[in-house]
Amino acid sequence: MTTTDPYTGTGHPDPHTLTGAYAAHALDPEENDAFERHLVHCPSCTRETAEFAAALARLGAAEAVPPPPELKARVLAALPGVRQEAPQVADRPVAPPGRPARRAPRWALAACLALALGAGAVAVRQHQDAEQARDRAAALTRQQETLTALLTAPDSHTASAPAGGGGTGTVVWSATRGRAGFLATGLPDPGPGRTYQLWYDDAGTMRPAGLLPTGSGTLLLTGPLDGAAGVGVTVEPTGGSPHPTGAPVLLLAFG
Repeated sequence: MTTTDPYTGTGHPDPHTLTGAYAAHALDPEENDAFERHLVHCPSCTRETAEFAAALARLGAAEAVPPPPELKARVLAALPGVRQEAPQVADRPVAPPGRPARRAPRWALAACLALALGAGAVAVRQHQDAEQARDRAAALTRQQETLTALLTAPDSHTASAPAGGGGTGTVVWSATRGRAGFLATGLPDPGPGRTYQLWYDDAGTMRPAGLLPTGSGTLLLTGPLDGAAGVGVTVEPTGGSPHPTGAPVLLLAFG
C-alpha cells in the first residue's frame, strides 16, 4: 500500500511495513532516507526496527563458523584441476653388453602400485569432502536467505519467550510467504541421544516442523504455516518423533 507520510511529505510504501527491510539494509537510498525521517517521529517503528536488527544479528552469529585452515582450503579447491606430472627419471648406467639390465624386484613394483592406489583414494576422498562441504555451505546460504526474506517481508512478525530450563526461543513468521523460522539461544543441551524438535500448533494438534540438535542455532521450519496458531518445542529421541512424547519446553504463539 502506498501512502503519503506526514513526516516525509512523499508518496511511498507504508513506512510501518518497512521495519524489517530497513534492519536488513534492503531499502534503496531514497526509501532508506525517507524511512529514517519517519523513525524520528515513530516510537513503535523505532522499537520494531531494533528488534529486527537484534534478531538478524543473532541469526548471523548462530550460523557463523570458523573457516577451515587456509592451506587445506586451497588444496581441496585445487584438487579437481591439478594434473599429475610425469615422474622425473634420473640417468641410469647402461648395462654392459651381454649382461641383462637389472629389474626392480616385484615387491618394489607392488609397493609403488599400492602407494599410487592409496594416493588416488585419498584424492577421491578429499574431493568428496570438498563437495560435501560446498553442499552444506550452499544449504546454509539458502536457509539464511529464506530467513532474511522472512524478516524483511512486509507482514513479518517475531515473538520471543524464555524456555523453562533456561535460554530463549524466537520465532519469525510471514503469512504472505507461508513460512517460519526459529532461533534458539542458550537452551540446555538436550543430552545424549536426544534432540530438540519443533512443532506447528494446528489448533492443539502438533505437526512436526524440524529438528534442532543443540540448544543454540537457527532452523527454517519445514512445511508451510497453513493456519498454524504457533510453534512448540519438545525434547525427543535423536531422529525425532511423529508426535510429542513429553511436555513442551517452549511455546510461542503467532499473533
